[in-house]
Amino acid sequence: MPHVSAPQPALPQRVRRALARGLLSAGARAKRAVSRAAGDEPPELSPALEGLPPYPVVAYFADTPLQAYQLRQWLPVLERVAERHPLAVVTRQWDLTEQLRAATDLPVLFALELDGLRRLYEQIDVKVVVYVNNGWRNFQSLIYQRALHVHVNHGESDKISMVSNQAKAYDHVVVAGRAAVERHRRALINFDLDRLVVCGRPQLDLDVAPTLDPLPGRRTVLYAPTWSGEDDANNYTSVDRYGVAVVRALLDRPDVRVVYKPHPRVLTAEDRGVATAHAEIVRLLAAAGPPHLRPLKSDVLGLYGATDLLVTDISAVGLDFLYLRPDAPLVLTDRHTDRARLVAEAPLAGAVDVVDGDTVGDLAGLLAKNLAADPRHDDRARLRDHYFGLARGESSRRFLEFVDDCVARRDALVAPLPGQGPA
Repeated sequence: MPHVSAPQPALPQRVRRALARGLLSAGARAKRAVSRAAGDEPPELSPALEGLPPYPVVAYFADTPLQAYQLRQWLPVLERVAERHPLAVVTRQWDLTEQLRAATDLPVLFALELDGLRRLYEQIDVKVVVYVNNGWRNFQSLIYQRALHVHVNHGESDKISMVSNQAKAYDHVVVAGRAAVERHRRALINFDLDRLVVCGRPQLDLDVAPTLDPLPGRRTVLYAPTWSGEDDANNYTSVDRYGVAVVRALLDRPDVRVVYKPHPRVLTAEDRGVATAHAEIVRLLAAAGPPHLRPLKSDVLGLYGATDLLVTDISAVGLDFLYLRPDAPLVLTDRHTDRARLVAEAPLAGAVDVVDGDTVGDLAGLLAKNLAADPRHDDRARLRDHYFGLARGESSRRFLEFVDDCVARRDALVAPLPGQGPA
């Protein structure tokens, strides 16, 4: 009996239009079309290119909703950029596209595949592409030759992931201050430091609605640890090493309100030690009851105003607190118990007390000292200038003017490509 192929479902008109535009590679067309016809994938393969206006500035983000916190913190700044230059967010994940369209008034454009991304960039005549992380799909966007590519990262911290050879791929890398410049000088060989543009932290210039009020009669201690990173070299979390001990020591004090706000990726940790310790911390706080809090999904910046002491790891959290609350003490952790290495890689560690394997035995005394006074205030003030060095408000002005300059320079710098007319 001859083989008879099963009939294929009729393709929706939107899929036929997309295929006609060539937005899918030939090898993927049939698979994608059938999947979309079954309702399994997004209703758009790419933006409807016809009629799209120019967007001289693009914020490119190719990762999933799990990493979306990296982009979300930039949205208020990007909205200010959009007041000066039309700006669109370009994504590569449909579920994130839907979320962002509900979260911002900025246009959010979706390009599934590389060819669609190229066509999109050509249609909107993008001049500056901004990147908030080092996701591997950034290199697909970097293929586009007629724009300036600017990396801004999603925070300022002393993590090793903040300095990568990937920085060499961008025309400019926006950094916070002198500490970041020195970080690049120490870590990278054959890197042109002139690519670095010091702009402070524009996100911190914006007012964040407070989500925590002071509690009369109690001092508030915020424990805000980071996650375990993509690999051991980027693992700075204290959750599995000291987290339970920190929370227990704080709960033993009747004059303290404990607020636990871990990195969002601690909540979905696959590392068994981190997941187990996180669950125990949540259990301890639930058992202790009010006034202790677990605002697990709040914006950590909204908690700073009512915080009397911060306990955190090497991450952007500590440096943001240093910038916004120079009047309040903070304590760092070091899971590696290597003070010389810690201070060399994170200058802030030389201006604060540190919880590590050598000091965790006297955790109660260390916390009591920082709650009773602020013994390292002057040291922190010096380091704040080293990391940022700008008055609040100056960062935003510098960044906006930098984007203005990039937009203007692009037209002067771009040269016609083979087979194309003038820019």
